[in-house]
Amino acid sequence: MLNWLIGVLINTVLLMAIDGYFDDIHFSGVGAAFLASVILAVLNAVVRPVLILLTLPVTVLTLGLFLFVINAITLMMTAALMGDAFQIGGFGTALLASIVLSFFHLLVQKAIIEPLRNRS
Repeated sequence: MLNWLIGVLINTVLLMAIDGYFDDIHFSGVGAAFLASVILAVLNAVVRPVLILLTLPVTVLTLGLFLFVINAITLMMTAALMGDAFQIGGFGTALLASIVLSFFHLLVQKAIIEPLRNRS
């Protein structure tokens, strides 16, 4: 449970940073970013595996790059569920945001989380 909460908090910070850099992405506040992070975590646990299974041939043909499209779809679904609290300008913005979010999530995981786990 603690690992999940840490992941949600990291996602919240990353979503707020993305909000600052992209003009077409807007959160109504930090609470909205936290709620979006929770919804995104649930969608990633429930919907994303189904989407990956359904699009497996395309994902294999694109050597896994189609996973960014799936991440963008889950980000758009999160925005749709949140209404006015979280807005994304379009699919292109969601795709670019999902690439940036994935990159920085990987960076935080490799630079901060894994060294802390290896120390203990």
